[in-house]
Amino acid sequence: MEQTRGSFTGKIGFVLAAAGSAVGLGNIWRFPYLAAKYGGGIFLLVYIALAITFGFSLMMAEIAIGRKTGQSPMGAFRALDKRFSFVGILAAAVPAIILPYYSVIGGWVMKYIAGFVSGQGAAMAGDSYFGGYIGKTGEPILWFAIFMGLTALVVLLGVDKGIEKVSKVMMPALVLLILFIAIYTLFAVDGAMDGLIYYIKPDFTKFSWRTVVAAMGQLFYSMSLAMGIMITFGSYMKKDISMEKSAHQIEIFDTGVAFLAGLMIIPAVFAFGGEEALGASGPSLMFVTLPKIFDTMPGGSFIGACFFIMVFFAALTSSISLMETVVSTILDKVKINRKLCSLIVLAFSLLLGCVSSLGYSAWSEFTLLGMQMLDFFDFISNSVMMPIVALATCLFVGFFMTPKAVIEEAEIGGEFKWKKMFAVVIRYVAPVCILAILVTSVLSAFTDFKL
Repeated sequence: MEQTRGSFTGKIGFVLAAAGSAVGLGNIWRFPYLAAKYGGGIFLLVYIALAITFGFSLMMAEIAIGRKTGQSPMGAFRALDKRFSFVGILAAAVPAIILPYYSVIGGWVMKYIAGFVSGQGAAMAGDSYFGGYIGKTGEPILWFAIFMGLTALVVLLGVDKGIEKVSKVMMPALVLLILFIAIYTLFAVDGAMDGLIYYIKPDFTKFSWRTVVAAMGQLFYSMSLAMGIMITFGSYMKKDISMEKSAHQIEIFDTGVAFLAGLMIIPAVFAFGGEEALGASGPSLMFVTLPKIFDTMPGGSFIGACFFIMVFFAALTSSISLMETVVSTILDKVKINRKLCSLIVLAFSLLLGCVSSLGYSAWSEFTLLGMQMLDFFDFISNSVMMPIVALATCLFVGFFMTPKAVIEEAEIGGEFKWKKMFAVVIRYVAPVCILAILVTSVLSAFTDFKL
């Protein structure tokens, strides 16, 4: 059965959908922690510099590969050079691994929305609440299944009627919510202004190569690079849309939300417990530290509900793009209808997601490489496969496909003003950066080395 390939109706739809993919949990629970750890303002400066060079170049390369071939990762690399088919296979596997465990975390977020809305904020602020909740068997799987079902529903509706329409509503709503919470926190929490100064004032004594590597790592994961998403979305992009302008706008949106997340979280956490409290990261920051802060704030239940609704929007737009990439890859390979394909991916994701969820409860004693199942899937996809895909993509674009081919594709929709910088970064700078990320990630996982 021949499938008509979907497309975004215009530039706004593409940018918001791609930004929705880029803006996710990493912006909200990882960026503030790293910014606080590496000197606030100096980390921001390094991050922005890398975003407009390293991140921009990788994004342009991936969008160009997708739009030039009109295919998802597996088919795109094969169409351009069969020797690099393995890169497409790895890139296609990354979202298939990430989607299930990411949706488990999305289920945790939905549980916390329900808790704050129903007035259980004080209970959720307890030291043992989060650990007790994920240690259960049935309820976390139920919330995970609901989140996964919502993701599948949007993907079932297609590119323009599902992903684009949802992104056009959720992304502006996310920005409004994050702005509201940030402003409220700054003026309602005693000591928050001191935290604001700590966040935005550069501390040059903390600048080191570790600052650069940490900023690169965050940027790499935050912008949805090396997981086939930008290739897939590029394949839906019309030829008359400027790739360069779109990439810049996605960067601005993603970096802006990350900055606002820090503005929302760091002052509140700093006021709550000083610099020591800023040591919390990941799930412990979002599900343990922040509920404690909301419990002490005026109108904390309302703010807590708004916060987790905002996080839900960020998580859902990212999970939609992950699932769409998997579905698109299968549709390009096997000619079946979108509905059946989406249901197959849904069933697979539910099975693998249950494994991740049970890793904290019934299967907690079973580990791989000393990690719980969710942590293992996260490590393999984020710390190993993604850097390998990104490194191979840079080498492919830099020396086989050539930067000229990307520049020509980009200039179909208008002048490519940053083409000289792109060619230098994709050939020489990005590979070195990505290799540094890969080495430090593996060292951090298996040795005492810490960023």
